Amino acid sequence: MTLFDRLKADAAPQWADYTRHSFVEQLGAGTLPLACFKHYLVQDYLFLIQFARAYALGVYKSHSVADMRQSLEGVKAILDVELDLHLELCGSWGMDRTAIENAPEDTPTMAYTRFVLDAGMAGDLLDLQAALAPCVIGYAEIGARLAAEDCDDDANPYQRWIREYAGETYQDLAGSFTEWLNGTAEQVMTEQRYPRVLSLFEKACRLESDFWQMGLNVKD
Repeated sequence: MTLFDRLKADAAPQWADYTRHSFVEQLGAGTLPLACFKHYLVQDYLFLIQFARAYALGVYKSHSVADMRQSLEGVKAILDVELDLHLELCGSWGMDRTAIENAPEDTPTMAYTRFVLDAGMAGDLLDLQAALAPCVIGYAEIGARLAAEDCDDDANPYQRWIREYAGETYQDLAGSFTEWLNGTAEQVMTEQRYPRVLSLFEKACRLESDFWQMGLNVKD
């Protein structure tokens, strides 16, 4: 069993709460209130800025050029692809880059981003990967599932978001990340440190759920 498979199995309740959250199910059904999606998307843009910094920290924590390149690909994917998707969607209701970047961070956004950065600063590359994994791999699983359930048809106002994360580019990114995580584990994982890695993974899943809930808590 690979490290990711083991983490997903041992954190099954937290993973399910995150990937099957009511926010996700409403998004897939197209019934999510637009105000909830707007707030989430702006906060996710701010989150991704910090997430890019965490990936950049991976360059510093890496012991090989291959690992450095993998970290760099994560930075580029966020700065060159994901942020542009958010700007595209936000632009459809009149928000430009300046307005989004000047928006205040909500508490769940701060909690999650600081957790990931702290995990990377305090630990090694594997600790950082464990904190990053639920976001990177979870969004791919969510996107693929919603697409398989035909939630990305043109009638769904959120089909653009679903198609982005179900698309080949993001699926390849998540697959590469999974291989990277498992490869690092093969080099440095011990049974003694597994509980810490699992704890980081579980906490990141819970923070992802809190992030969805932040969106749902928005009132029109």
